Amino acid sequence: MSLPLPMQGSNRGYNPIQIFTQFMASVWCGDNRYSHLDVIRFDPVIQKMFGWKKMPEHKAFQRYFQKFDIPTTYSVFGGLYSWLFSNLKFDNFTLDIDSSVLTRYGEQKGAKKGYNKYKPGRKSQHPIIAFVSDVEMVANFWLRSGDAHTANNFREFLEETLSFFKEKKIGLLRLDSGFYDQKIFDYLEGDDVHIDYIVAVPMYVNVQRKIVTQKRG
Repeated sequence: MSLPLPMQGSNRGYNPIQIFTQFMASVWCGDNRYSHLDVIRFDPVIQKMFGWKKMPEHKAFQRYFQKFDIPTTYSVFGGLYSWLFSNLKFDNFTLDIDSSVLTRYGEQKGAKKGYNKYKPGRKSQHPIIAFVSDVEMVANFWLRSGDAHTANNFREFLEETLSFFKEKKIGLLRLDSGFYDQKIFDYLEGDDVHIDYIVAVPMYVNVQRKIVTQKRG
């Protein structure tokens, strides 16, 4: 498999494959900030394991990842997702779509004030994430601005996610209460899609009344 990784503009630039491999090795070692990437840079064991003559410092990662615009990100990671799921033997699977809130303390792009249950008034980002329950794998991830509604871009996100599975079929789509939206229901029940789904329902008063009036058959 080959991917359209952004190439370095200088002969002194590090090989993109090394950048990705070193980045993942750092994550496996527990790094969660760019500055932490300098820790394994001075680890002779890791350097010898991978056969690297030298290892970049953290600013080299920042410069390289800035080359990823939206089309490049889709081409690279979309290709990775498609390759991964084509090599896993599963079908008629359960797909979960959820959203989360990431509190931010700096000036990260997309960090805006929105709903934040744990840090009201603090800037955040509001990602939307897809999971394949059957194999416990992330299927897609979009990092949205903090003021985005949970249901924003749902259709586009789902269509992109489905494109990664090729001929595989979703047996059930599970959504949290943030996706309780008539437009989403109409889309999922349309002739072009028609996916069986379950969505958590916010316990509005009218919903509670509806439940109370139900009788056992």
